Amino acid sequence: MDHVSKYITPEIKLSCYDDKFFKSEIVFDHHMLVWFISGETKIVQAESTHIFKKGDIFLIPRNKPATVINYPKDGLPHKTVVMLLTKDVLRKFYNSIGLQPNIITVSKIQSFKNHPLLESCLASLIPYFDMEGSFPENLASLKITEAISILRTIDPGIDGVLASFDDPHKVDLISFMEKNYMFNMPIERFGYLTGRSLITFKRDFKKAFNITPQKWLTQKRLELAHYRLSQKKERPVEVCYETGFENLSHFSFVFKKYFGYPPTRLTT
Repeated sequence: MDHVSKYITPEIKLSCYDDKFFKSEIVFDHHMLVWFISGETKIVQAESTHIFKKGDIFLIPRNKPATVINYPKDGLPHKTVVMLLTKDVLRKFYNSIGLQPNIITVSKIQSFKNHPLLESCLASLIPYFDMEGSFPENLASLKITEAISILRTIDPGIDGVLASFDDPHKVDLISFMEKNYMFNMPIERFGYLTGRSLITFKRDFKKAFNITPQKWLTQKRLELAHYRLSQKKERPVEVCYETGFENLSHFSFVFKKYFGYPPTRLTT
């Protein structure tokens, strides 16, 4: 994989993938504002699937599991400007305006298409990626504040998402796992997102499912893969990456071991 990231600050980067595609399972620690220059991204979450391409601008909320697949498009690499909206920056912003918004506990990806104000704000960063020397800290702060202010102008309800600073609260384990088992995250991360320590998560999981988390996750992912191959007639490579497996060879091996035949049998 040929991946290059240029940073002008830890919160602002230009990201470029030249390979055929790049796939990752991600739970972002910070809200992420993304502007597409070229390429295409498919983001699979528990509730929905999104496809973004050139000109699109979107906000990915923190603490939401997702499978992210990046592709080149029309002979151009997958290239984006990414701005992290960290908790520290957002706390400072909301303290400065003295606003206590109503918090939204469940957030989703917000799409702003090619909104001219946001595009102008993010496009203005492009020249700085080739600048020699350090990027002025006060200018970076102004750019991030500008982006937040534009988001609030476009969507007044965005305050309920951006001003939520708490860690995940303890949630119903069965419901959460049934919605998010297809995301290939460490067990510790599942624990954190359900509001539990690793020890408590394993104890509660055993009580709820009477099986270890890893065995249950593998079985659920294989059953989902079988359904998508047999009923929806999707390609094995697509099913593999969207049901929590790392690569096609490993997927084919565990699929055949579990069902007794390879996934390709269901596509012929």
